[in-house]
Amino acid sequence: MTLRTIQYPLLTLALALGITGCSKEVPAPEANVATPPVAAKAEPAPTSDQIHQQLLALDTHIDIPTTLGTEGADPSLDGPMQVDLPKMRSGGLDAGFFIVYVGQGPLDEAGYQAAYDEAERKFAAIERMVSQNPDAIVLVKTPAELKAAVAEGKLAAAIGIENAYPLGPHYEHLQEFYDRGGRYLSLTHFGHNHFGDSSSAKGEQNGVAEPVNHGLSELGLSLIDELNKLGIMVDVSHTSKESTLAAVARSKTPVIASHSGVKALFDHPRNLSDEELQAIAAKGGVVQLVAFDSYMREMSEENKAAVKGVREQMGLTAPDWYKTASQQTLHDFRAGVAALNEQFPRASISDLVDSIDYVVKLVGIDHAGIASDFGGGGGVEGWDSVEQTPAITEELLFRGYTPEEVEQIWSGNLLRVWAEVEAYAEAQR
Repeated sequence: MTLRTIQYPLLTLALALGITGCSKEVPAPEANVATPPVAAKAEPAPTSDQIHQQLLALDTHIDIPTTLGTEGADPSLDGPMQVDLPKMRSGGLDAGFFIVYVGQGPLDEAGYQAAYDEAERKFAAIERMVSQNPDAIVLVKTPAELKAAVAEGKLAAAIGIENAYPLGPHYEHLQEFYDRGGRYLSLTHFGHNHFGDSSSAKGEQNGVAEPVNHGLSELGLSLIDELNKLGIMVDVSHTSKESTLAAVARSKTPVIASHSGVKALFDHPRNLSDEELQAIAAKGGVVQLVAFDSYMREMSEENKAAVKGVREQMGLTAPDWYKTASQQTLHDFRAGVAALNEQFPRASISDLVDSIDYVVKLVGIDHAGIASDFGGGGGVEGWDSVEQTPAITEELLFRGYTPEEVEQIWSGNLLRVWAEVEAYAEAQR
């Protein structure tokens, strides 16, 4: 990939026109006339890659397998996963929220126990990654710890929790999850739960019937209060519009959407309406725009059939194939889907930055961020793994954002919200 050079506009114009000084012939100076000093040669303008490597880049949504840190999912190797430590280094991704994700299940004793057990395995996997690579990556629990780790030349791992379901029927595991490093919590996933309604209900088999609360339940509102007191960011990705607006109204601190898209650009249940974007921004929050192909474009029936064909050709026909497949198999599946791009163009980096532009124009640059959803289905043409991360910075610079604004989008806005949430909790204590 050829990286664009970022130059001052007038200097670029002058060079293009060959204007490097006076165009007329000038006679040699007389002996008694001092020769003017030769101007120092201008330093070459930094490339977008150089700019990217200097800024602090933070991805707020990296899904992990429970096998992370074991053979076949070794983060210390440049292997089949979209995110590993060598790729983070080469791609200039300094920090990421690694996700404790649990899918929605039945609201009964067995369901809660299974969800808690799955969450525990995800926490253990993140802890294993860090403990096995102490010289490379640090588990951080505050914005200050994150910045300190990066300043020391290390990568930073924070933890986000996707779906409040494993907290238990009365969020009895919340303190434990906080103590282990959970610093944001998505209220729902696909399917309603006892805390609130999801943007994508799945019916009885994945939780409770639809809709149940027309927003957040009383328990869900109470959970918001506890998140504020502890210092956990409230995440409204995957919640219904009513749940999102209720969460924003209830929270005493700014809220985030850890990995969401823009409904005005593509009408998908997972995307946020202008009303939701404006409410989040009015509260001081931030929307992390997600690189998820199907949240940014309409897939034709032929396209869906072609993707299904790739899956079937690989023998991935079980209902839970995505959970049980090896990391190498998932890599091969992603490559097979990417190979369809010429016939069925996927969403691209340009589409992702379009969504960033939209949020910036609607509510201001203070409220836009970036998330990949790598490991959980994320990836667009040009950004299919973390090693390609500089291409996002390149596109932002090309569209006229300054290096300072690019860093604000990559990390500054999210770190500001996190610090405000932390400060509120400290004041309550």
